[in-house]
Amino acid sequence: MVAIMLEGVFSVAAIVAVAALLFIVLKTYTPLGLRLRQAENRKRIEREAGTICAVHGAHRDVDMVLLAGGDRICPDCFREAVRDSML
Repeated sequence: MVAIMLEGVFSVAAIVAVAALLFIVLKTYTPLGLRLRQAENRKRIEREAGTICAVHGAHRDVDMVLLAGGDRICPDCFREAVRDSML
């Protein structure tokens, strides 16, 4: 009984190992992998560029304020906008 269960576990582990190896080879050595890496880099760069305010400089991504329209602004600009609207 134990041998049958171990055989099932080893079969699943072998399938997972082959799938992981195939994924690594696909992502490392093929044009599709190059395109995926470039897309990841582009998203990372766009995300970092979105956290830089022209007036106040760079902020952390978690500090950015999400407006109702979907735009993001730095917390200092938001604070100034709120302060100006109250005057």
